[in-house]
Amino acid sequence: MTQHAQTPGPPPRDPAADRGRTSSWAAGGTVFAGVVLLVNGLLDILKGISAIASDAIYARVGDYVYRFNLTAWGWVLVVVGVIAVATGLGLLMDALWARVLGVFMASVSLIANFLWLPYQPLWAIISIGLAAWVIWALTAHRASRAAGW
Repeated sequence: MTQHAQTPGPPPRDPAADRGRTSSWAAGGTVFAGVVLLVNGLLDILKGISAIASDAIYARVGDYVYRFNLTAWGWVLVVVGVIAVATGLGLLMDALWARVLGVFMASVSLIANFLWLPYQPLWAIISIGLAAWVIWALTAHRASRAAGW
């Protein structure tokens, strides 16, 4: 009998150990989600201020089922924007409360941008896609630390 030398290499992978891990896409997505919420919140504040200042700033595209007062909608955008900025900052500090609130805020942003479609269709569609990414990233990434509220 001859003995074969074992070639050095990576140890065999344990599929059970991989279940608790998340992809680097999801981990990086959490940071991206924080930045997106921060920037999108700032943009919502600016859009809201514009709508409050003058109803004539935004031109409506055709007839749309949802009609609302742009001044009132501007205040909604300002409030949502302020909460989104705070949530984005919390996500960048890796706070658990921000992860939970981030999913909620991204859901609110998705719905708000759907309602904003007749005023800024292209930006609303881009914002809907970003909100969907944020929801995925925040729900797919599991931090390996024990965090409190």
